[in-house]
Amino acid sequence: MSELRNNWTKEEIAEIYHRPLLDLVYEAATIHRENKDYAEVQISSLISIKTGGCPEDCAYCPQAARYNTGVDVHAMMPKDEVIAVAEKAKAGGASRLCMGAAWREVRDNRDFDKVIEMVKAVNELDMEVCCTLGMLTESQAQRLADAGLYAYNHNLDTSEEDYKRIITTRTYDDRLKTLEHVRKAKITVCSGGIIGLGETVEDRISMLKTLSNLPKHPESVPINALVPIKGTPLADQARLPIWDMVRMIATTRIIMPKTVVRLSAGRTEMTTVEQAFCFMAGANSIFAGDKLLTTPNPAFDTDKAMFELLGLKARAAFKNGKPGQHEHVQEYINLEAN
Repeated sequence: MSELRNNWTKEEIAEIYHRPLLDLVYEAATIHRENKDYAEVQISSLISIKTGGCPEDCAYCPQAARYNTGVDVHAMMPKDEVIAVAEKAKAGGASRLCMGAAWREVRDNRDFDKVIEMVKAVNELDMEVCCTLGMLTESQAQRLADAGLYAYNHNLDTSEEDYKRIITTRTYDDRLKTLEHVRKAKITVCSGGIIGLGETVEDRISMLKTLSNLPKHPESVPINALVPIKGTPLADQARLPIWDMVRMIATTRIIMPKTVVRLSAGRTEMTTVEQAFCFMAGANSIFAGDKLLTTPNPAFDTDKAMFELLGLKARAAFKNGKPGQHEHVQEYINLEAN
């Protein structure tokens, strides 16, 4: 049985990442089968509840106000529309709804009050609720937890060394502090990164070291392939080779064996065969639905056909317990203790 560790070195991770590809995938697949039902895939749906106008300068993001990307600014989405989207996502097989707002940070105002009400409402549909709202204080994280938030997404994006090339309007420590606040509130942590930003392999390894050496591994690690958007500084980046994605997923699976590894942005550019390799390498979650915030994504029907072909099945909501019971956190602690 694979060992849960929080003291991986860059050298150890690099040795794994650079193994012969088929050996790497075989080891990751073996570890995946030891720790989880490999055919079970968590389906999440991601919607933008407040779009565009963000003051950050993330070089990949079409929602940054300073870039001319053709994304229209929209105010907060009404709660009834969010519920309608959630119901459609659930009907399509999604067990988790992630709500994203183009904010730098959460502010204690009426918009945050509306988010709290959305979290409560989606919970009533018996779906896991996730939010990605930017930076959080301890008290804001606790408010979300009290409302029943299951997960909070806050990606590291890249390595600490590479971070200032991608984002200058906040620091790497800001990211890590938000993850601390989320964990303290006993909300599950969703944090990963983007590859294809022009980073080096060493940057990818450094980011994985940071994630795997957190006090507890994130319950979910999204691995995104950059979708270049016209008008952003990274608009001309070449498409990421699929084997880079496979290596990244396999390495993540090996060093964080009990984590849900999400095959995230970039799937529209991948064939079914390429996605199958990613599932073989240890991915066990996807975003479904025709959009990821503002970027294209495969439709539910397309994914349903792929699941049938590959023999995959959707994971049920709250497999590790519902919010408030904190069973999902306790089970994870117990797993780490074993």
